[in-house]
Amino acid sequence: MTRGYEFYGAEVSYFSGKVRAYLRYKRIPFSEITPTRDIYRNVILARVGWPVIPVVVTPEDETWQDSSEIIDNFEARFPEAPVYPEGARQKLAALLIEAYADEWLKLPAMHYRWTKNRDFAISEFGRLSRPDLDKAGQRATGEETAKPFAGALPFLGVSEATGAAIEKSYEGLLAELDAHFAKHGFLFGTRPSIGDFGLYGPLYAHQFRDPASGEIMKKLAPNVVKWVQRMTKPPAPKGGAFLAHDEVPETILPILARMMQEFLPVLKKTAIALKEHVEANPQLIAGKEPVPRALGQHEFALEGATGTRAIFTFELWMLQRGLDFLATLQGEQREKAISMLEMAGGGELLSFPAFPRLTRRQFRLVLE
Repeated sequence: MTRGYEFYGAEVSYFSGKVRAYLRYKRIPFSEITPTRDIYRNVILARVGWPVIPVVVTPEDETWQDSSEIIDNFEARFPEAPVYPEGARQKLAALLIEAYADEWLKLPAMHYRWTKNRDFAISEFGRLSRPDLDKAGQRATGEETAKPFAGALPFLGVSEATGAAIEKSYEGLLAELDAHFAKHGFLFGTRPSIGDFGLYGPLYAHQFRDPASGEIMKKLAPNVVKWVQRMTKPPAPKGGAFLAHDEVPETILPILARMMQEFLPVLKKTAIALKEHVEANPQLIAGKEPVPRALGQHEFALEGATGTRAIFTFELWMLQRGLDFLATLQGEQREKAISMLEMAGGGELLSFPAFPRLTRRQFRLVLE
């Protein structure tokens, strides 16, 4: 009997949501396996080296980890109904929104989960990790499992000083998305893009599904709720189309502008910090050692508040996907893409600080 695709993920997990929605849209056969404590120890730790989801094990017994790489690997095997638009503007916008959703929307996702949905999250973690225990045992397990997640808030920049600003920013994003989804099924037409799947991770797993956050979304953004439901149960699997003539709706520009205002300054500081770190640590150049996950801390600004957060190198790997695509564009396509960026306040991407190229090897970030 041929082994199918094994998907190790959970409903409560940000990046599991991204991959699961993709698999459903593409109608790729898979079996979802709940990451219990035993699964983490016997499968995920054995294959990847640390506890992380989502993970995919292929019929050939390959191990895939990281939501973007998982989707790219599946796209190579299942090219029908690609989730990357062909148009220069649409594809660039989709890649940038994916990076923004994957990395920056962690702030509202984690803020709301651990300040407004803590009891629910702890119950979910305990139930998933130890289905063999009674409720009291699961609660104790959930409390223990939650510690590294809740403890990550200061490193992300989530604090009492930034909480109100994070909520203001998130509610602004909801309003912008709601206006867009009032007119369009997905970001760029009637087919979901890589940008949609990126957004779905936090907006489903943390914001729609967690009860207090779900009520906020239903109250403020009913069209976003309908989009979440379309992404959860696609109305036309492997169907739909991107807008003709590489159209990027005007309603997308405020979303891109929010990314440029909030996240681009952080990315620029991160690029400078990585360049300085590599220059001071030449052993990284050979790619023999993984790039540190974090390089100290820096200040950031959001909606009038100032906070401190870790300098996360992985954010540059995600941005690099969009920058690499931008670098391939020529002639009229490049001009149109640049015009879109400038309209969204993203012209600085054209002169983004040079940083050492990054790649992933054996599930870790290294210099290319």
